[in-house]
Amino acid sequence: MSKKIIVFESILGELITGYIEEKRAVGYKYIKGFSLLKQFDTLAVKEHLMEKKLPKALVLLWTEKKPNQKDSTRNARISIVRGFAKYMVRLGYEAYVFPDAAVTIERYSYVPYIFSEEEMRRIFSICDNYPVSNVSPNRHLILPLIFRLLYGCGLRISEALNLTLNDVDLKRGTLFIRDTKFNKERIVPMAKSLTERCRLFASKIHSSASCQTFFFPSPYGGHYSETTIYKLFRRILWEAGISHSGKGPRLHDLRHSFSVHCLKKWVLNGEDLTNLLPYLSAYLGHVDLRGTQHYLRLTADLYPEIIASVERNFSSLIPEVTFHEAN
Repeated sequence: MSKKIIVFESILGELITGYIEEKRAVGYKYIKGFSLLKQFDTLAVKEHLMEKKLPKALVLLWTEKKPNQKDSTRNARISIVRGFAKYMVRLGYEAYVFPDAAVTIERYSYVPYIFSEEEMRRIFSICDNYPVSNVSPNRHLILPLIFRLLYGCGLRISEALNLTLNDVDLKRGTLFIRDTKFNKERIVPMAKSLTERCRLFASKIHSSASCQTFFFPSPYGGHYSETTIYKLFRRILWEAGISHSGKGPRLHDLRHSFSVHCLKKWVLNGEDLTNLLPYLSAYLGHVDLRGTQHYLRLTADLYPEIIASVERNFSSLIPEVTFHEAN
């Protein structure tokens, strides 16, 4: 089946296409941005925009808050049109740039759940003793390893599920992470114990498989879905006595927990975080240091015994915002 080609129909269509191409050229997939700009293009057609300019009236109409709309939804529309306006100005076109100070676009509003080391032990214990399933015969082997990869390597769930056998170097003990959120391919070293678990898993699951086979294969072909892993994750949390609401804990919180526990260890060991933060950022596949820095704020908030050390030695690295990291 061929992909549906989406055409921008307003007089700004060519400029919108150019803006999207620029974003993707520097590494952004820009899927949500593409969708929002298509909606903006439709609005420009509806409002009969006849000149290649971005008038204030159109921008204000696009950015006005709709009834029962979340601030985050409106902020996304503001951000997209602000970026597009700046692009137009750079190219010499007349465009109204929505004021930066008019609204706070908060990237860090969600406070993640950080699992304690005891909670992680309970989770792993339940995974290690998960019952064999006739419908999914490898489930009891996959769960103990995939949750250890999420926590032990700070992976996103999509990164773990997309691993092929060829991406897992069982000799060197590394994972090749491709097709990531920000197109930042990276090689992730594993602990020796985790590498050994991967070797044992591969010997049981992939004795005669192709190198292109998914490392965590679904019994129905392809790889396990994120939805399936999340449902199993909720069951495991329940069995571990960890309460779960509609807001979390999430699978992504295993990645957050890895980062916070890593920083806590470094702080307690007196390590120089100024030098180490860039390494953690690269390990996690962040596009910049902002997401990594927020883990430092969260680490200080969660562990009062190290607040003094963090604030005394690394206060300049701690951002003054609440935490959210969707990376």
